Amino acid sequence: MGRRQRSQVLVAVGLLTLACSTPPLSRHAPRARSYVGDPETLVVSTEPAFPPFVYQTAAGELVGFDVDLITEVARRLGLGVEFAFIPFDGLLATLEAETADAAIDAITITARRDEAVDFSRPYFSSGLAVAVRRDEVDIVSLSDLTGKKIAVKLGTTGAELAAQVPNTQLVTFDSAEKALMDLERGNVDAVIKDKPTTLGMLALANIQDVRLLDQLLTEEYYGIALPPGSPNKPHIDAVLDDMLADGTIAALHRKWFGFDPEPVPEVGY
Repeated sequence: MGRRQRSQVLVAVGLLTLACSTPPLSRHAPRARSYVGDPETLVVSTEPAFPPFVYQTAAGELVGFDVDLITEVARRLGLGVEFAFIPFDGLLATLEAETADAAIDAITITARRDEAVDFSRPYFSSGLAVAVRRDEVDIVSLSDLTGKKIAVKLGTTGAELAAQVPNTQLVTFDSAEKALMDLERGNVDAVIKDKPTTLGMLALANIQDVRLLDQLLTEEYYGIALPPGSPNKPHIDAVLDDMLADGTIAALHRKWFGFDPEPVPEVGY
């Protein structure tokens, strides 16, 4: 594989530049380890802009459901975690380039993404929702968005779905909070985004005049994204199986959402 210099990444404690010589990926690794840095510390790429999955507190602390989940997965594997902050649409590229051991950020498992990277077994049940202003009466389904202005996040399944609606103007956003505030102000007609992260941002930003349509547009499942052929996949899958069986993931769901999770299948699509 040769010597590679990892690009600068913003991590939870600041800006860190890492240079490492990465050994070839073994297909028969006896235990989980990092392949891009300290063998005892998984490098996990994420974007801290998706409450309640991954976000930063006012004090700069990285928190959320996915943060707790991957930290516990790593702990059970006897490893630490180093978070690398990457824009969402660049997360999978860090895995294809093998500059991260994993990516986690409410990432939906899809057949297209699975062609480029590997995924763990699903750990969370979700779906896309349409957010509209609370007083909106004309938009009741996806088809009603024809000719409307829709805010989407680049690289997401919501952006892919919105692009299929005829005659729409897609407005991309870096911040879910800004997108929902623009919706509240009437600058866009709708936001298409995962239901849990939309609800999380509405609560965190105290946005009152936005609501979700009742019907979800899709049924989706989140997984931990991994480099192609990652030897860590069976180890991570086994830990997720245990965490689903012993109630750990259900407890995390109640902690961050206040209710029990929906069941998840063994595969994501």
